[in-house]
Amino acid sequence: MELLRTPPPKERADAARNRAAILDAAASLFAEHGVDAVSMDQVAAAAGVGKGTLFRRFGDKAGLAASLLDTRERVLQEGVLQGPPSLGPGAPPSERLVAFADAYLDYLFKHLPLVRMSETAAPGARYRIGAYRFWHRHVAILLDGTSDPEHAAHALLAPMAAEHVTALLPELGEERIRAGITRLWRQAMSSG
Repeated sequence: MELLRTPPPKERADAARNRAAILDAAASLFAEHGVDAVSMDQVAAAAGVGKGTLFRRFGDKAGLAASLLDTRERVLQEGVLQGPPSLGPGAPPSERLVAFADAYLDYLFKHLPLVRMSETAAPGARYRIGAYRFWHRHVAILLDGTSDPEHAAHALLAPMAAEHVTALLPELGEERIRAGITRLWRQAMSSG
């Protein structure tokens, strides 16, 4: 699992300053105006960098969203790897599985527009993100002993895709989505 974590980028001091300025500006603009309403031009201007610097560093708005999420994802990854039970080691797999679903939903609901942007940038983008590979591996390990842990992990993570949650949120609300996913994940352990 440790190998699946995204290592922090190594960079020159000026590049690090530009990166920090861009991420701060983007976070501020996204919080104030919403992810969809902010252009890359606005981010570059607010950060005091050229558009070329922004595009070379992040590629597009989805790349910028993924970078903003990186630190937040690492906190959850640390909880999975070294945190206290039930999210971290030391609890039975069934408890860890439900604790992970709950912690992931906390993260997802808090950052839904950014996660959606990062997952929908291109067809299949969600499955190429390093964090998804980490979540998938963690869930598959917890499902060891079930008939097909790899497939089951994808199936359990599917209803937590940001695009799916965004579509259901107005109709079902956060509580019903959370309750339904918790039921689904508990059933996965009992039917394995």
